[in-house]
Amino acid sequence: MKVVHLSRPLVLEGAVELADGMGGLTRSWGALGTLWAEVLPGTGRDVAGEEVVVSTVPYRITVRGAPQGAASRPQVGQRFRDGARVFAILAVTERDEDGRYLVCFVREEVLP
Repeated sequence: MKVVHLSRPLVLEGAVELADGMGGLTRSWGALGTLWAEVLPGTGRDVAGEEVVVSTVPYRITVRGAPQGAASRPQVGQRFRDGARVFAILAVTERDEDGRYLVCFVREEVLP
């Protein structure tokens, strides 16, 4: 098994929905904590958009393991932030049978 280098601090964020004062909701993101991680790029590909071809690169982010239900365990629908970069979490699985590490399959998002 390859050695994991958790050398990059990432902020784990969760969505918070707040009333907008007009009967609707607005989504905001709140920090849940900082996790040390290893960030590795996946294989890039081109995706046809409506009028342009968009290039995407998935990433694999490895963090220390945490039991199911723990606040420190990343979940689908949450995201990682690294400064101005944001990675949406698409899937989470254990890296090894002992659960020492978790692998998060993510997609980098560009914020407006």
